[in-house]
Amino acid sequence: MTTQTVLPVLPDLGAVLLGERAALLEDATGGKVFINGQLAYVWGPGQDGLRRLAASQLVDTGAAQVNEVAAGFGVNTESLRRWRKALEGTGLMGLAPVKKGPKRPSLLTEAKAAEIRAVRAGGASLRATAEATGVSTDTVRRALAMAATTGAPPVPSNHDAAARREPAELPVLPVPAARGGERAAARAGLLACAAPVFAPAAHIRHAGLFLAFPALETTGLLGCAKATYGSLPDGFYGLDTILVDAVLRALAGEARAEGATRFDPVELGRVLGLDRAPEVKTIRRKISQLAQAGKAQDLMASLAKHHLNATGPGGEDLAAVLYVDGHVRAYQGGRKIGKIYSTRLKFPVPATEETWVTDTHGSPVFVVMAEPAASLASELRRLLPELRAAVGDGRRVLVGFDRGGWSPDLFKHMAERGFDVLTWRKGASKDIQQDLFKKVSHTDGHGEERKWSVADTVVDLPLAATKTTGEVFPIRQLSRIVAATGGGTRQIHILTTETDMSAGEVVYRMGSRWRQENQFRYARMHFDLDSHDTYASTGDDEDRMVKNPAKAKAYQLVVADRARHAEAAAVADANLLALKTPDEGAGEIMVTSAMHNHVMAPVWDAENVLVAAEKNHKKIPAKLRLGELNPGQQVLDTETKLIHHGIRMAAYNTAMTIAREIRTNTGYRRAGQEAHALARQAFSQTGDIDTSQPGHLTITLDPLPTPAKTAAIKELCDHLTATKTRYPGTNLTLRYKIKNHA
Repeated sequence: MTTQTVLPVLPDLGAVLLGERAALLEDATGGKVFINGQLAYVWGPGQDGLRRLAASQLVDTGAAQVNEVAAGFGVNTESLRRWRKALEGTGLMGLAPVKKGPKRPSLLTEAKAAEIRAVRAGGASLRATAEATGVSTDTVRRALAMAATTGAPPVPSNHDAAARREPAELPVLPVPAARGGERAAARAGLLACAAPVFAPAAHIRHAGLFLAFPALETTGLLGCAKATYGSLPDGFYGLDTILVDAVLRALAGEARAEGATRFDPVELGRVLGLDRAPEVKTIRRKISQLAQAGKAQDLMASLAKHHLNATGPGGEDLAAVLYVDGHVRAYQGGRKIGKIYSTRLKFPVPATEETWVTDTHGSPVFVVMAEPAASLASELRRLLPELRAAVGDGRRVLVGFDRGGWSPDLFKHMAERGFDVLTWRKGASKDIQQDLFKKVSHTDGHGEERKWSVADTVVDLPLAATKTTGEVFPIRQLSRIVAATGGGTRQIHILTTETDMSAGEVVYRMGSRWRQENQFRYARMHFDLDSHDTYASTGDDEDRMVKNPAKAKAYQLVVADRARHAEAAAVADANLLALKTPDEGAGEIMVTSAMHNHVMAPVWDAENVLVAAEKNHKKIPAKLRLGELNPGQQVLDTETKLIHHGIRMAAYNTAMTIAREIRTNTGYRRAGQEAHALARQAFSQTGDIDTSQPGHLTITLDPLPTPAKTAAIKELCDHLTATKTRYPGTNLTLRYKIKNHA
């Protein structure tokens, strides 16, 4: 017996697909529901009870899911739940629509209507008239309409004009536009992605997130992702939607995919122009599809090139100064991951190390996963080609880093390739003469002047590869006198191959490297920088040569034996001196061989132990195969993490841009201390969406708690509106406003 196939209703007839088996067709003559192509339910005009019966039984019989039926019938899931409960409790009579009527005597008496018309005639707006007379705006309109039928004095013509200019009231949290047909088409593989569609609404949550779009556009995330990946596989949620959703959630404090559970998907969907925002399983699946392409590092390179070829907020070249540092991301799972020493936690932990590059303001440019057990010096050497590709030309770039990148050979290598070094001197060094110190100063971009006492000299650093020939690398050294731990002072030294920059600016640039540390700290607190966006892992390369810990332990024994030998030799010297120098009046004392051997015996014993320890240390191999030392070790997946890093970088740079705009383009007095906090507060603000003006999407935020903050955000809104930013994927130009305090 053959199996009957599903008979679909063609969308060309205007039917709305409800899942894979059902379809809804409604017009002026009523409605029909088809299941597997067969007519199942019919109702005529005004027969709302039968319509509700069809919707309820579609769910009860399993022909369609709750959300599919609710979207198709244009209601929310709560209304559909009430219909089903009423059908279960009282039958078909429970679905009959109840005629609405006044619950209490009407307020619109003749006296009240006259009062309303009198207030309105004084020039008050609809809302002001309603508040003055204690009624709603709809009651005000009915009172004005009664004037034409009862012969009451009409409102003067100039007030009629004002009424015509009164903007229509926006609905409070209306049901989003039904997208059931598009979702059904997406399930059938007939939709590339759903375009944003906005409906007018008042007092929606997360309206403040619309403020992020002008700054998000400058990060280049959407354009770079599209150039790298093209698009996601056909489906309801496209590449732009997934990325915008991730950035907005990060700005709202939930950067991880699991954070989507803390949002109402309908409310966040209003900001995305959809009926619902993507949920956790959808976000993970879409990011996994991007990770399968294996192009995360290409995305990073594209973002870096976009960032560095733009100009900074003051017009300066962002590629003039770059900072590089390693970042240890601790792992808390159950996989066998190699340990790395964490300077923040002060002990070795299972972790993955990353190498980050930031610009002169401390904003992230790009990140790469560091080679296992690689030093910062080796990572810098490996990064130079990528840095040059990101800069895009042969101009010299000042690269700042800490003592982890100390290597005179690396300094010479970087200078030969057009990169200037900026770092702290490592190891012991001679103090600079006091008479060489002079007062220097530097004025930063905010007009703040700083002064230091600095000695500007040149030092020669021996090159490790040419120690036998005595070749050295001359480099500029700037020394400062600072307070020492425990009291007193000490000298610290900055090294750089940049010779044209003033001494004051070099010291300022070196101190600005802490902006990168601040970026790590801020991103950990607000963007879940160290979160595990995936726990997937692969086996490590067991043929990789790694340091042998037995070699280090053996060397520690050698160091301890050397100390004991030196101590024994010192004691023996003191004893021999005592033998050769008798007390006064004791006469001559002959030192015999036996006496000498007795004094030297501890030294010879310590020397024998030392020689044995050195031989043992020498025969231990410095490196071993990872498979011999730690079989089964794994490494965490990098593709998914790099994609999330790219999203977080865009979110971080967006937040920094908005905070910078608050500092520079508003008159907020405490902007220097509260710009970031005010930006986060603005992102969480409620507001209205207005689509009444063609070609524009107007966002009107509700006022902030204080007039000063409201005034600052109003200035920010004016500045962002002037950018004429278009909402991604639409032709709608964003305009921003904020309501005044009542």
